[in-house]
Amino acid sequence: MDALSDPGGATPAQHITAHFITVADLFRQAADRLQLTWISGRGGGDRQLTSDILQKPTLALIGHLNFVHPNRVQVLGCAEMDYLRRLPPEALNHAVGNLFSTEIAAVVVANGEDVPAAMVQAAERAGTPLFTSPQASPMLMGILGHMMTQALAPSTILHGVFLEVSGLGVLIMGDPAVGKSELALELISRGHRLVADDAVEVFSVSPDTLEGRCPALLLDFMEVRGLGVINIRRLFGETAVKQKKNLKLIIHLTPWAQWQEVDRLDMRAGQCNILGVDIPEVRIPVAVGRNLAVLVEVAVRNHILRLRGFNSSEEFATRQRAAMEANEP
Repeated sequence: MDALSDPGGATPAQHITAHFITVADLFRQAADRLQLTWISGRGGGDRQLTSDILQKPTLALIGHLNFVHPNRVQVLGCAEMDYLRRLPPEALNHAVGNLFSTEIAAVVVANGEDVPAAMVQAAERAGTPLFTSPQASPMLMGILGHMMTQALAPSTILHGVFLEVSGLGVLIMGDPAVGKSELALELISRGHRLVADDAVEVFSVSPDTLEGRCPALLLDFMEVRGLGVINIRRLFGETAVKQKKNLKLIIHLTPWAQWQEVDRLDMRAGQCNILGVDIPEVRIPVAVGRNLAVLVEVAVRNHILRLRGFNSSEEFATRQRAAMEANEP
């Protein structure tokens, strides 16, 4: 779906992309870390996960199927497996049949628990992937949940140059030919790091966190007018590039003619709403002779001070008010 652009221009138009991950892809990503073993139901590897919610299907085992949602990963821990072990064979088959009748995406048996033969057979019949892991179920659910959140995070593409400046994720935006790449190159030469040039994939990895990533095709590369496409990693070394970084600040390069539209006492012009998250934006006027790299570094340092509770504009205004009050008759 498309997010609407803010009439004032503070929020760029965004095409929001929803993502999914297959059970087989999740297994490949988590197998080594969680020591997963795929023991049954290999025919369901192409099932798509569209939610990062994991469930413990305790109630489903006793017949309350409305508590189990389809296309989700179910984790069986000590409590669930103890319950199944206490059941007579007929009741065990019935409970396992209930679990695998709900179109679940996959089942993970945690804590190194032994898997009943009835469960292995039911998973094969249903084509539902069945994994085992020696890891404790709380840790397993935490790691799997994090992996799924990262993979399923909605995303959008923003146009600009994304860098790590003084440890902060900064997106430089502006009109074409305003000098974004040249500014980024100057910042890289001063020891800062490139994440992505031209196209930045921004993912909503949590309700208040955006992560900017470089598309695989563009990794390490930057286009500079007059120089063409250059490889930043080869030119400046391994420490000059980074694959991803949380987006914390937007620097918008503004033509000098629009300077009067900017609050001269406050470098912050406003905020951009990206994927529902408000990101502070600073507008810096562009003119011949201005050292934009220094201005960006100062803007970043100023933003870090704001995050720590210091506001230079407010301090100046407070001092000015105090001086005026002291001079009143």
